[in-house]
Amino acid sequence: MIVKDEFLGKLRRYFSLNLYEVKIWTALLSRGVSTAGELSDIANVPRSRSYDVLESLEKKGFAITKLGKPIKYIAVPPSEVVERVKKNMKVDAEEKVKRLENLKGTEVIKELNTLHSQGVDLVEPSDLAGSLKGRHNLYNHLELTIRNAEKAVTIMTTSQGLQRKVEGLKPTFEKLKNKGVKIRIAAPLTKETASAVKELQGIADVKHTNAKGRFAIVDGKEVVFMVLNDQEVHPTYDVGIWVTTPFFASAMEDMYDHAWKNMGSVKNALK
Repeated sequence: MIVKDEFLGKLRRYFSLNLYEVKIWTALLSRGVSTAGELSDIANVPRSRSYDVLESLEKKGFAITKLGKPIKYIAVPPSEVVERVKKNMKVDAEEKVKRLENLKGTEVIKELNTLHSQGVDLVEPSDLAGSLKGRHNLYNHLELTIRNAEKAVTIMTTSQGLQRKVEGLKPTFEKLKNKGVKIRIAAPLTKETASAVKELQGIADVKHTNAKGRFAIVDGKEVVFMVLNDQEVHPTYDVGIWVTTPFFASAMEDMYDHAWKNMGSVKNALK
């Protein structure tokens, strides 16, 4: 049986199988019913491993042991395998999430937080900086930074960026608003952003600007800024910089304060 490595690679990713498992499984599919020895020869997998691999496949729902001797294995239809794998993944994910939720408030988290706070105390302020690659990672860190705000969150973004932030960060903005954190957002406002602006009413102050920029300042201490134009870069290749620097952050916020006074209102921008 000849199965291309590229196809085997796809199956491994889709079904979370190791190389021996995917080889034995495809061999079994090609035969329908077969012994461990036959599958070992077909798939070019060591016989000493074939029984363990088939036992694993059986537990995962890919194969069934046929009654009788010699022991043979029956292939489960691929469509059924997909449903079983989906169910198993869902159960596994729910168990992992529950396990992590149960960690909150435990001694494990307290000890981890103590280790982190002690470590941060030893770090030079200039070392609290990092590069963020990919828009998904960027927004994850942006949310983390904003979530810890105590006084103010200041943002400049693009039209598309405003819509993304409403979609991904609105719950965080609402929590900050309830804590009394002042949120200001400047962006080029268009008809396309009207619904996003409406969703931010009562949560953040929004103004129109023609300036191009993508950054966030938190409490005049931390800055997250994106170095590329989001209209010209694929989300996978987006790049941002995070830095803890009260000196630079407060200077940026002062400049933002001055510019904010001259920015257009939402009403005028959306006429």
